[in-house]
Amino acid sequence: MKSDRHGQAAILSPAEIELLFSEGLQSDRDRTLFGVCLYTACRIAEACSVQSEDVYTSTGKVRDFINIRKAATKGKLATRTIPVNPELRSLLILWQPHTGPTYLFPGRHSHSFRHITSDSAAVILREACRRVGIEGVSTHSFRRTALTQMSDSGIPLRVIQQVSGHRTLTELQKYLEVSDSQVKGAIASLSMLSYGGKPKFDELEPISPTVPLS
Repeated sequence: MKSDRHGQAAILSPAEIELLFSEGLQSDRDRTLFGVCLYTACRIAEACSVQSEDVYTSTGKVRDFINIRKAATKGKLATRTIPVNPELRSLLILWQPHTGPTYLFPGRHSHSFRHITSDSAAVILREACRRVGIEGVSTHSFRRTALTQMSDSGIPLRVIQQVSGHRTLTELQKYLEVSDSQVKGAIASLSMLSYGGKPKFDELEPISPTVPLS
């Protein structure tokens, strides 16, 4: 993994995600909590405060969309409605019997009307990373990883902004990691600007060293 740049949370590689979810995170709750962060690109505070009714129907089925309520968002700008992908749906199905009466992730007691805190989530993640030997990761890594993956997949920034809830594209772009391979690819794309009449490799002869006169 790359070390953090400019104080930003590190991006998780696919191998690190696999390791964290299979060995680092030890319970269905923890895997579902950070699965919400990864598969909706939400902030940890938003994931902790998701309400059960915004995830499950009255019969306990997982909804097709998950709501991140305006009151829980940074700056309280707007409610975001995020589609539930198959990976997140599987986690939510497993977690459904344990959800709280109000919040998806209740506090210390299952009947609690309070939700797990961001600080508690951070402790859980630190322990999980220690368990599998991953360094430089914070709860914000899941959000940054998700947004960067969307960008790398060619999703338009306006669409990513709709998912992330950033106020401006400038704020969003600060999140996105640019890899060395992307920079290399960007330069390689300039070959399309080729011009006619240029010499070919097999026409280029090496320059012989100058031989001093005797």
